[in-house]
Amino acid sequence: MDRHDVIVLGAGPAGLTAGLYAGRARLETLVLEMMVPGGWAAITQTIENYPGAGTVNGQELVAAMVEQAKAAGAEIASGQVDGLEQAGDGFVVRAGEKTRETRSVIVATGTEFRKLGIPGEERLAGRGVSYCATCDGPLYKGLEIAVVGGGDSALQEALYLTGFASKVYLIHRRDEFRGVELLSERIRSHEKIECLLSTTVQEVNGDDGVESLEIRDVSSGETRSLPVAGVFVFIGLEPRTGFLSGLVETDEQGFIVTDGAMRTGVRGLLAAGDCRAKLLRQVSTAVGDGATAAFAAQRYLEDGQWPE
Repeated sequence: MDRHDVIVLGAGPAGLTAGLYAGRARLETLVLEMMVPGGWAAITQTIENYPGAGTVNGQELVAAMVEQAKAAGAEIASGQVDGLEQAGDGFVVRAGEKTRETRSVIVATGTEFRKLGIPGEERLAGRGVSYCATCDGPLYKGLEIAVVGGGDSALQEALYLTGFASKVYLIHRRDEFRGVELLSERIRSHEKIECLLSTTVQEVNGDDGVESLEIRDVSSGETRSLPVAGVFVFIGLEPRTGFLSGLVETDEQGFIVTDGAMRTGVRGLLAAGDCRAKLLRQVSTAVGDGATAAFAAQRYLEDGQWPE
């Protein structure tokens, strides 16, 4: 059975930064990649608010993070974590057929997109229903599509998709957007975007691909069919914390509760990045979380320091 000082679960910006700092501290460090290296940052076309980088491509930023973590001595491996258990004064991590022991764990598993939960969504996922504009946007060149959501992500992705689609319907259940005003202004003035506010999607229709949406006016209750070739859903995020099975305290949405040093109520178990309960989820905050968590793990391994 493999044994480590620190196992980092997740290879997004938080996890890669934790791997970098733990590796530099000469800890035996493994970063387990649960989806793609970099998480959502890796499939973000443009990041504009990472300090010092100006405008940077997400995939390029992540590639640099991966190489830096490896150079510091962190091992990076693939594995979907199935379970995490306490064992003596450490932990056992189960990922597929592989079982690993470690003295400490940093959970940096990030989030996944929330689904609409309507008829046709699951059946047509990957065949017109998408949760990633960067991945699938080029497939809709010259076609009419819909974006569902009203926060920053939905507004940003709607603007990005205008580079491919002939028209973008932006559907939001409220009567105003929740995103920052700058994005809202860009949306309202864009000639390719039509805003359908106070509107919900009831069903996704189509045989081998998306052909239309059934939409409902919240005020009048009237429904109608909206012909589109695809629909992109951006209605929020859910933490990837189900595998913890009640091991740590979480908030009502499932995000892990920590102190300022990223420590949970379980000795040796820390959390960092988007899976943690906090106010802001950005690459910059994830990086700070990862550095703090690795330093706190180092202190714990050296002298057992942990809040009671």
